[in-house]
Amino acid sequence: MDDTMKFDNAYINDMESSMRTLKKEEGFTLIEVLIALTIFAVGLLAVAAMQTTSIRVNSSAGKMTTRITFAQDQMEKFLNMPYTSDWLDPAGNPPGFDLSGNTHTLAQNADGYVVSWRVTDNSPITNRKTIVISVAGKGKTINFVGVKSKLM
Repeated sequence: MDDTMKFDNAYINDMESSMRTLKKEEGFTLIEVLIALTIFAVGLLAVAAMQTTSIRVNSSAGKMTTRITFAQDQMEKFLNMPYTSDWLDPAGNPPGFDLSGNTHTLAQNADGYVVSWRVTDNSPITNRKTIVISVAGKGKTINFVGVKSKLM
């Protein structure tokens, strides 16, 4: 019986030791929770800032794509015109439409973009026309360059 008592006492002592350990590790202190919330809040602020930046850059990319599309469309039209077309005359818009001193300008379209172009004869070599198309709007301008060749 003496051996059983020792076993029971050892078991009880072991249980008491385990209980003391559990009581120390039961939960988080208020300071630990506040630190964790602060770290989480800083992370959320960084993600929010990144989100607004990505929205702004995405909007800018959309406007750039629109300008490039207008320039490409106009360049396609010019490259499909005859070499001697009035629209490709370096002196300006077709006769009677030169409103701004030897520049070619289309009216502002519904999206607020203005398409203009310059034509240079015999550039870069003879029997070639260099066409520089500019699309301006929403605070930015892009230039698109193409070369039209005279068929021989």
